[in-house]
Amino acid sequence: MRELLWYVSYGSNMHADRLGWYLGGGRPPGGLRTYPGCRDCRPPRRSAAVLVPGGIYFAGESRAWTGGMAFYDPALPGAAAARAWLLTREQFADVAAQEMYREPGADLDLIGVAVAHGRATLGPGRYETLLCTGLRDGVPMLTFTAPWRAADVEWTAPAPGYLAMLAAGLREAHGWAPARIAGYLAGRPGVADRWDPRAVDSLVAATLTG
Repeated sequence: MRELLWYVSYGSNMHADRLGWYLGGGRPPGGLRTYPGCRDCRPPRRSAAVLVPGGIYFAGESRAWTGGMAFYDPALPGAAAARAWLLTREQFADVAAQEMYREPGADLDLIGVAVAHGRATLGPGRYETLLCTGLRDGVPMLTFTAPWRAADVEWTAPAPGYLAMLAAGLREAHGWAPARIAGYLAGRPGVADRWDPRAVDSLVAATLTG
């Protein structure tokens, strides 16, 4: 059997349909980017709602969504809501490559380094740092994020469409009520200081009940 890993998604890939474009390839409806897909385009074997120590924040400028992108910083207080997908090592490497704007098809040799030491840096890019957040059922849990800390960069507001996708992913993964999802998102750096909480409430309500 192929080696399995948990891919811990804390952004738009919490939503199953969104992850499907990374696995199978193509351009999502209304999207700005076409994904080449994975060598192995089968769906994940399992998924699980997880909370990992730390938090997410929004920074930079997304090529796919415009506005700030979600990044994970294990040094932030609290816990980040995420969804863990059970993928093959090959699938994880290809999803990571697409997030890094690299061509999929090559294995990531530093996966073993990240598992052994908790962290491995493939390059200076925005999603080129691998983190191991722990084990689940004896299987390593891996994610990717920026090499910097939240305190080291300027936070930027995420676009409404991106925030709505995160809201849908949180509902799908965790089953939270709209008010809890809105409260969680409204408290993230990049949203807390740049979005009116009432606007977040309205966006989440429209996304989940529309």
